[in-house]
Amino acid sequence: MPHVEVDGINLYYEERGQGDPLVLIMGLGADHTLWDPHVAAYEQHFRCILIDNRGAGRSDKPEGPYTTRMMADDVAALMDALGIEQARVAGISMGGAIAQELALCYPQKVKSLILICTWPRCDPYTVNVFEHFRDIRAHIDPLTFVKVVHLWIFAPPYFESHMDDLIQGQQESAANFMPQHAYAAQCEACITHDTLDRLEQIEVPTLITVGDMDIFTPIRFSEQMLHRIPDSEMLIYEGCGHVHHFEVSEKFNEDTLEFLKSH
Repeated sequence: MPHVEVDGINLYYEERGQGDPLVLIMGLGADHTLWDPHVAAYEQHFRCILIDNRGAGRSDKPEGPYTTRMMADDVAALMDALGIEQARVAGISMGGAIAQELALCYPQKVKSLILICTWPRCDPYTVNVFEHFRDIRAHIDPLTFVKVVHLWIFAPPYFESHMDDLIQGQQESAANFMPQHAYAAQCEACITHDTLDRLEQIEVPTLITVGDMDIFTPIRFSEQMLHRIPDSEMLIYEGCGHVHHFEVSEKFNEDTLEFLKSH
């Protein structure tokens, strides 16, 4: 299995496709496999590097605390180990927060940036959401927890048309439950993430995507990033929630591929 030792832990990654490197960073509680609907399109054009963040998937799961800066350091060290000097970078949710820190702390490593359903700094509401997820997860069974999370991340229209897919996804996610200590540490990384006052320092072309029905990381966070990152643009997906990239994956793949190819 492809592991690289970085920052004292073993980090799992997979490579798919050929071409210029594209580093893909996943979100809270998830492993690299959730990139599959997008890598199917990306790998035809790019060398895709899919990463299991510390605490997730097949990577080590050390005790916390974790920070998004720490996980950006992990990504940078992995790139070094693979001989990748610079790459396009995309991050989903917490992965987008990690990608922000990567672009800020290692600007020479990032060629362009896609920030998907993410945020620059939590407000009190969002802090409470992460704390709620962390706390209830410790007290309910995996399947019930996944069902709760799906109510936050999928928009109502998706429930109307894809209930069978949701049920299957819930069962798969519940079967791959990460340890509570690692999930709690990732939640803490989300809560403490703060790049808001440094976003002006991101100098690479940046695409920001968000669903207009996202109640988890609402549009106001994407607008904050849009207004502060100099060379940025934003795409809003109507009728979609936090996981708009999944709800309308074909459209999302077309849009993001266009951006990746043009930068």
